[in-house]
Amino acid sequence: MKIHKKPIKPLFLLSLLTLGGTGCEKEFLAEENLSGITQENYFTTAAQAQAAVTGIYPMLQTFNQEIEFRGDAVWSLLEMPVGHLLPGGSQYKEGSINHTNASNEPVYRIVWVGFYNGIANANLAIKRIPGITMNESTRQSLLGEAYFLRAFYYYHLVRLYGAIPLITEPIDFSSPGLYPGRTPVEQVYESIVSDLTAAENSGLPRVDRTGKASLGAAKSLLASVYLTMAGSPLNKGAAYYQLAAAKAKEVLDGGYYTLFDNYAYLHNRAHKNQGELIFQVQYLAGVRTNRITEFISPKGISKLTSDLGTVIPTDEFVRSYEPNDKRTQEKQFYFTRDFAKGSTTRMVEFGSYALYKFWLDEAAGPNGDLNSDQNWTLLRLPEVMLTYAEASNEVNGPTQNAYAPVNLIRNRAQLPPLSDLTKEAFREAIWRERYHELAFENKAYFDIQRTRKVYNLQTGNLVDAFTYKNGSGATFNEQYMLWPIPQSEIDVNPKLAPQNPGW
Repeated sequence: MKIHKKPIKPLFLLSLLTLGGTGCEKEFLAEENLSGITQENYFTTAAQAQAAVTGIYPMLQTFNQEIEFRGDAVWSLLEMPVGHLLPGGSQYKEGSINHTNASNEPVYRIVWVGFYNGIANANLAIKRIPGITMNESTRQSLLGEAYFLRAFYYYHLVRLYGAIPLITEPIDFSSPGLYPGRTPVEQVYESIVSDLTAAENSGLPRVDRTGKASLGAAKSLLASVYLTMAGSPLNKGAAYYQLAAAKAKEVLDGGYYTLFDNYAYLHNRAHKNQGELIFQVQYLAGVRTNRITEFISPKGISKLTSDLGTVIPTDEFVRSYEPNDKRTQEKQFYFTRDFAKGSTTRMVEFGSYALYKFWLDEAAGPNGDLNSDQNWTLLRLPEVMLTYAEASNEVNGPTQNAYAPVNLIRNRAQLPPLSDLTKEAFREAIWRERYHELAFENKAYFDIQRTRKVYNLQTGNLVDAFTYKNGSGATFNEQYMLWPIPQSEIDVNPKLAPQNPGW
């Protein structure tokens, strides 16, 4: 594959900044060319401060960016190495499932560039907004959003690439740090924690139902960060499990979010940013759309341009749920049949399971391409509940407080409550619940990184990641615990060398 020798995009540019508008979704999604704007002439008014912060959000759409129009996106390729999706399709999908990709695959650079652009915009906002004359509470809240988003981008980058450049100041072409070296992983995590703590103390609203950062989102993300720091590669252990449990408990006890009583609310328009949905990537029909529904659509059932069917779970994974789990019932998390394209009477049997969890009816109807505006969920209440249970169990064992959130999730799935387990058995039960409840939400790969365990679908146990073969016959090794630094970036910035192990 051709390597495109192109430097890191200059991190001082506001690459996707929006101005004007009153609807939050439209502000996030509309693009305007502001190439004439400079650091010196832009940050002078409160409106420009708001626009600058709004301009940090669009890089979240990197998760749904399609890879060379081949039916793969960043979010789907994050699921491939786990081994719970059917093979077949593009070279990227096959390489990700079989752990045979090369370091110059486009996805690795797309994420790097997209998230560093988000960080660049956050750095500029954090630097310049304090100098603007404006309402102080508004200023602090805007800074809180910028800190949260910078932490979010760095949290994904450090888990995907390991030691990465830690850049917290605006950079222009004359900056000494234009071509930065890599920062130790622990130092990056310390910066993430610092940013999220700043966001917590900034006066953000408890909950935001328009798609912006909030206090609840900051606490939820920080709980996840602490849980990750407790495990591999930092292995900080009990103290950080305690921090994770305490932070997750703040969210649970604070009543920030409530579980839906209907799984359909996870993927319909009426409940975007509501209920248990803590933080989502925003989409809006006619303004900015995506191809999620096409990716999960089996052939012959929707009115979209194409039913790509590139993200299809294995039957083995769906059958690994407990008997009678509501999530496996038809049109809960999965489905096996639907009406044929253009028909309201003739059914198509897929012959396998497909993901209903992300299905959007409007996207599969007339003018589907214009209606494909399903939000992509980044943080959801069940994740926080399971984080609390796992972290609490590591510190105090399987107490009733630790059982409670897991059993709420299980009760919704119409499963019996857990009780009388050993610490080890409860740990595995929580990990299985993460696989099943958070399935295909880009959590499993990161769980494998921090636990060094994978889900054995034959036995239902969590086993060593470096010996278990997934459904495609692939085993994890140290190489696939990290993505490669994009080779094109190393080519123009030798300070990023050496490449991650095995790449």
